[in-house]
Amino acid sequence: MDINVNELKEKLDRGDNFILIDVREPHEHEAFNIGGKLIPVGNVMNAIDDYDGHENDEIVIYCRSGARSGMAQQLFKAKGFTNVRNVIGGVLAWQDM
Repeated sequence: MDINVNELKEKLDRGDNFILIDVREPHEHEAFNIGGKLIPVGNVMNAIDDYDGHENDEIVIYCRSGARSGMAQQLFKAKGFTNVRNVIGGVLAWQDM
């Protein structure tokens, strides 16, 4: 189940409890980010174990456009995570909002 940037902004503004992950590269994260934990997409497989115990928690993943975060979403789902959401359009859509 994906999420659009407007829904994500509402969740952040409300202070909803969820895990936010940025799968871009460090230089992209430094240039602009919306507060997600940085886990470059190439490191996602190794980092998934850090989220043991959160398999049913809401996890929102973003990247520049939604492509890398879509891959990361599939990796989490393959490991049994049930509520992983990809930000449609990524940071580009966020900046256009």
